[in-house]
This record gives sequence, structure tokens and C-alpha cells, in this order.
Amino acid sequence: MRNFTTLTVTTLALALVAAGCGAKSETTNASTKAAADASKAPVAAAAATAAPVKVKKIIVGTGTQFPNVAFLDKDGKLTGYDIELVKEIDKRLPEYEFEFKTMDFANLLLSLETNKIDFVAHEIEKNKEREQKYLFNNEPYAYWKTKVIVAKENTTVKTIDDLKGKKALTTATSAEATLLENYNKANDNAIKIVYQSGAANDLVTQLTTGRADGALGADFLLPLVDPQSKLKVVGPIIEEAEVRFLFRKNDKDGQELADKIDVALKAVKADGTLSKLSTQWLGGDFTKKEDSK
Repeated sequence: MRNFTTLTVTTLALALVAAGCGAKSETTNASTKAAADASKAPVAAAAATAAPVKVKKIIVGTGTQFPNVAFLDKDGKLTGYDIELVKEIDKRLPEYEFEFKTMDFANLLLSLETNKIDFVAHEIEKNKEREQKYLFNNEPYAYWKTKVIVAKENTTVKTIDDLKGKKALTTATSAEATLLENYNKANDNAIKIVYQSGAANDLVTQLTTGRADGALGADFLLPLVDPQSKLKVVGPIIEEAEVRFLFRKNDKDGQELADKIDVALKAVKADGTLSKLSTQWLGGDFTKKEDSK
């Protein structure tokens, strides 16, 4: 009887010890889990209350009448070299969202000045006159070699000097207009400048019908606007200019945007994307500066 009682008491004691250990283990695990959850709570709360990354909308001014540069395709879609380049840069700047606003070329600069757009993408050539009023980004994305353009059968105009006493077609506010205006300042208004709205498609009609005797334009322009080869380029290079994006001068946000675009543009150049876009849309790689010939 004593043996049984002892065994029973011993067994009961062991059971109580085991139960106590189990309870302690569960209590410890529960306490550890509670402590861990408590330590995570501030982090989770901070994550929940953290403000999302703010994306700033940027309005990009451009046109629709420059074939292969900024134009509407057969489906009415805005595309071209400058357009696709801006889209590529937009992909590489997640803090911005670019939105295009189209208008006549002659209205682009005024729209920039009046804060209706944030920068201009329309093959804008850098020159000293524009530098006085506007901000350019640092990285060029194309180079223009400006020459005289005439009708193919024209044999009298071979240089800009041959336009003296004749009509020269140009677009108001364009770099070519500035060249003609500067020429006239130095030559007693020798050339009669005829201003048009900026539709590149009008160039062929104006020159082949004799409404104008000549115009100035980039070396890569003719294949884009004159697929039937009714025009020709003559004479030496008048000016070689860098093409860049245009921003408001003395504008802190504009300067920051220009700097970030430069960083993205360098990457677009480095991986070969810029050269591919130029070849695709302009018919050749016009992204590198060459010696004038």
C-alpha cells in the first residue's frame, strides 16, 4: 500500500512538474511573440503613414507639323524623333510625368514665357539670341548644319548672298529667321523675308511655285519634307548649331528639371538609344558633332 501511494504521489508530482513546464513554455512563447509584434508595430505604423512618392506633372510644348520630328501619323498619334526621345527620358525620370501640349511653332516660346508649358521639345537650335532670354539644358541631342534650300530647277541661287533682292521663306521665331534677320541687319535689309506659320510641308509648295526664292534649313530636312526630291540644298554650311530642350530662364524648378533631363539624356546616349532614334526618324545619326565641310 505504501509502495502504491509513493508511486502515485511521485507520478502526480512529475505530472504537475510537466504541466508547469508546458505552461511556462507556452507563456514564454506567447510573451516573446507579443514582444516581437509590439516591436514591429511602430515600423508597420510608420510604413502605413509614410507619404507616397509624389510625381510632378510636366507640360512639354511641341508641334504637329514637322515631319518625322513632331507630327501626327496616319492614325492621328503624336510621334517623331523629339516626341519619342521625350517619352524615353520620361521613362527614366520616375519623379516626373510628361504630358505633351501641341501648338503652332510660333506660339511655343510665348507659351513657355507665360508658364503654359514647362519646356519646349521641337528641334530648338541653340543660339546667342535665345540664350539671352531662355535656359537650355547642357546635353545636345542633335546637330543642325544649316544651308540654303531652293527649288531643284533653280540655278541662280547658290549661296545666301544670292538671295539679295529675293524672297526667303522662314518661320517666325525660328533660328533660321534669326539668321536671315541678322544677315539683313548687316546688309541693309537686302533679303525680303517671308514669314510662314511653321508648317514644314508648305516649304515645297512655296519654293516650287516661285512664291519664295529660297529658304534656310538643316541638311537632314529635305528627305523628311520633300520625298519627291523637288528641292535641293546649295552652298556652304551657314551655321552648325546644337539642338537642345528649352526652359524658362532664372527659374529654380526649370533648372532642376533641365539638370535631371541631362542625366537621363546622357544615359540615352550611352546605351545607343539616341543614335537609334535619330536613324529611325531622321534617316541618319545626327547626334554627333562633325567638322563643317
